[in-house]
Amino acid sequence: MEDINETMKLIQELVSIPSPTGYTENIIRYVESLLKDTTFETKKTRKGGLLVTVPGKDSSKHRFVTAHVDTLGAMVKEIKKDGRLKLTMIGGFRWNSVEGEYCCIHTDSGSVYTGTILMHQQSVHVYKEAGEAKRNDENIEVRIDEEVKSANDVQSLGIQVGDFVSFDPRVEMTASGFIKSRHLDDKAGAAILIQTLKRIQKEERILPYTTHFLFSNNEEIGYGGNSNISEETEEYLAVDMGAIGDGQSSDEYSVSICAKDSSGPYHYGLRKHLVQLAKEHQIQYKVDIYPFYGSDASAAMRAGRDLIHGLIGPGIDSSHAFERTHQKAIENTEKLLYVYLYSPMAEEV
Repeated sequence: MEDINETMKLIQELVSIPSPTGYTENIIRYVESLLKDTTFETKKTRKGGLLVTVPGKDSSKHRFVTAHVDTLGAMVKEIKKDGRLKLTMIGGFRWNSVEGEYCCIHTDSGSVYTGTILMHQQSVHVYKEAGEAKRNDENIEVRIDEEVKSANDVQSLGIQVGDFVSFDPRVEMTASGFIKSRHLDDKAGAAILIQTLKRIQKEERILPYTTHFLFSNNEEIGYGGNSNISEETEEYLAVDMGAIGDGQSSDEYSVSICAKDSSGPYHYGLRKHLVQLAKEHQIQYKVDIYPFYGSDASAAMRAGRDLIHGLIGPGIDSSHAFERTHQKAIENTEKLLYVYLYSPMAEEV
């Protein structure tokens, strides 16, 4: 295995690059730069993702692997008379999960302004209902770190409706092996793909099947990896997160293998194949069901692709909020992806 510390450092780098869905050019450019020394064919898709193709011994059957680099975020919905900003969500989260978070407003001119996401009724010394007021589109706003007292003041900075707003990841790695940060969904998966591609290049070990690696950039809004799939593709594996909570089997130390999400069951044969690989290679894993989840793989199925589809990923606590996982989960996911890529197709086992 590649040094797990390198993968953890890469995750830290990736989460630190703002990339809410719709504003992903910088992160895609960065991923492309990390792969520039490989011999693999790379191309940007019309949607703005990055597709990397690795030739295999068998070019009549292809595999397709994805991780997404887009994250949750927001847009400026309205500039208020008092100089604060109303927001509209990008992706599926709850306002209470970002209340009090630092953020950046990215303007069309390239200027970036900082701010804080707060309730309008934030001060308990002024608003009696501060604790009871609803955390919703009406009450959540951004306090800009500039001397602004009116909508005109804000507009004079170049801030306008439609500007992207990114959330501070507050990434931190602990001595005990944890990484806690926003946007581990799915910057962790993207780092695992990058490290795997570098390992394939370094070892010069040919894959059994031509395999496409897509760094998708629209997953959080539901259609990140449902296109650019070759006709030869038979298996599709998404590398995303395993959600942790009451009733879930996933934990922060294992690779999670998804049996079913909101789109329905994943392919039974591929799931069994992944479980068998984990057992054979002594990889710590959990099989789980995510009732309110969707992935690039499920998006491909909804788009009508005739594919065998699967989903794996590190177990991540507090998904779509301030997330955390352990390097053991990252390492186990990296191991399972690697042995899968060199295994037979699920229907050939």
